[in-house]
Amino acid sequence: MLTELLPFIFFFIALFYSSVGFGGGSSYLAILSLVLTDFYEIRSIALILNICVVSIGTIVFIRNNVLKPKLIWPFFIFSIPMAYLGAQVKLSQSVFFLILGSALILSGIFMVLRFVKTKLESHEFTNSKKFLLGGSIGLLSGISGIGGGIFLSPVLNLLKWKDPRIIASLASVFILVNSIAGLIGLNVAGTFRLDYGLVGKLILAVILGGGLGSYLSSKKFNLRILGYLTAGLVFYVGLRLILLHSFNIRI
Repeated sequence: MLTELLPFIFFFIALFYSSVGFGGGSSYLAILSLVLTDFYEIRSIALILNICVVSIGTIVFIRNNVLKPKLIWPFFIFSIPMAYLGAQVKLSQSVFFLILGSALILSGIFMVLRFVKTKLESHEFTNSKKFLLGGSIGLLSGISGIGGGIFLSPVLNLLKWKDPRIIASLASVFILVNSIAGLIGLNVAGTFRLDYGLVGKLILAVILGGGLGSYLSSKKFNLRILGYLTAGLVFYVGLRLILLHSFNIRI
């Protein structure tokens, strides 16, 4: 039954995430982990859906002249190769779900932190700091199947790097390039797996949701409540995965 509802669920996930510059990988992984058992398939589907959603957001940022290539390029120098290498790491099912559960818990916390209001300040980063942030988050994105923007964006907001719109545009491109690098890594490692019938429906759902979310974002539509609900879901599933696969406890 849940499988039949996935396109509708993913539509709303894409709607919210695209409105804040994300792809939705953390929530796709969270939901898919409740339905599918093949963790390679879970990663493959999440990365493809990420690409679909953030491609729309990236186009919107480019058209609105928000994207600043001179500011953001250092974040990609190490993130792309690290995402590629991370995707090739072959893990046991228990270890993968432990890493995924931890990543989802962090995602839920970071999603809530994103709504914390702070003074609008701007601090420049050295290129070495950008290299470090990009590379470390890129590695995590490759291993887990999360594009990484959901980690990078709140960290940069909390560290008060540049305008939130510039950060959102960076997150969108960051997810796009790391998801592509991750998919290439999965192909090279021979772990790219898809149910093409299912993924076709999900792609259509997230494209529609992502397009609507980008439109609502441009209209300053407030999706805060949906954001909190999504954060709660992601946190719960992450905790459930850790307890189930590490301690055999069901909640």
